[in-house]
Amino acid sequence: MPITLSRLTSLPSALLLCSLCALPPVLHAESTQAGKPQSKSAKSAKKDKKADKKAEKKPQAKKKTAPEDQGEFVNFNEWKEVARFIDEMVERNGFDRARLNALFAQTRYLDTAIQLIKPAPSTKPKNWSAYRARFIEPTRINAGVEFWNTYGVALARAEAQYGVPMEIIVGIIGVETVYGRNTGGFRVMDAITTLAFDYPNTPTREARMAFFRGELENTLLLARDENIDPMSLRGSYAGAIGWAQFMPGSIREYAVDFDGDGKIDLRNSPVDAIGSVAHYLSVHGWQRGEPVAFPATASADNRQWEGMLNQGLEAKYTQEQLQAAGVTAPALPAGMRFGLVDLQNGTGPTEYWLATNNFYAITHYNRSYFYAMSVAELGRAVAAARNRQP
Repeated sequence: MPITLSRLTSLPSALLLCSLCALPPVLHAESTQAGKPQSKSAKSAKKDKKADKKAEKKPQAKKKTAPEDQGEFVNFNEWKEVARFIDEMVERNGFDRARLNALFAQTRYLDTAIQLIKPAPSTKPKNWSAYRARFIEPTRINAGVEFWNTYGVALARAEAQYGVPMEIIVGIIGVETVYGRNTGGFRVMDAITTLAFDYPNTPTREARMAFFRGELENTLLLARDENIDPMSLRGSYAGAIGWAQFMPGSIREYAVDFDGDGKIDLRNSPVDAIGSVAHYLSVHGWQRGEPVAFPATASADNRQWEGMLNQGLEAKYTQEQLQAAGVTAPALPAGMRFGLVDLQNGTGPTEYWLATNNFYAITHYNRSYFYAMSVAELGRAVAAARNRQP
């Protein structure tokens, strides 16, 4: 059966991912029973809105804000690349040079970020079942139910506005931070500066350093826009911030003030996080009402389907093309296109899925098939657990 986005029946246990949180890593229900909005009179709706606003402001989880790594002192102002970066910030954005020099004098080199961002050994086989077990587990599911019950109005409002189902938003925030419990304790300036100027020696080193230098610029602009000390920003080892783990550039481009308090705050407002996740997915191709993925079978005899693997983050194949290549799946909607996804299970059998545009919208948040599938499955598991509540 497909992974759909409202009421999902259970999948077999064998069907029961954040590869790099630097790649983003990025709704509301009025009924706490079924997760669907109910019609109300104007008078009662106004009354409920006041009560719901109060509930939306309620913090749900005590976040970990203690620093995870103090880093080591280096004089970044003596690095030629940093000096050139400061020149660019002064010329392009009008920053004060003396203030930037003082800021980089406080910035620490974070070797932990270097070690954590290194790619996993390629000799280790991928294992979807092991990956899944990290996220689809009782603690996270129970926390998701609590989160949904607390912020159901915001979730339903976001679904109505952006077309992204509540369980997908719940799945993303649960995978990213366990609903605000683990938002990261690294100073963002330390992490991003280290990666911007001393990224590990990998084939993509230059491209990744360019990415992080862009994020460093966005960190400075974000802090200036919000009139905060950039050193006060804390997040993941790659600089992702808040409940939804948006990079600074994504905050500036995609985050929204969803609680209506006049500011965007993904660190302290779960409601802003809900709306921002939905907006991000909507911008990146989410199609209202479409499923996420369908389980598929790949023929052992006709193996033309192997050429359809790893063909980019796009649903491009018709049902007829897939069938001709040896891929079958039950009850596919007419007229849709799909991508073929393989979820490897170590030495066990690989799972094959037909991914829709919505599956690939999630991969824009994190470019991992495991991640996208875990988001869908966690959201489904939370929805099922919530519907079982008396």
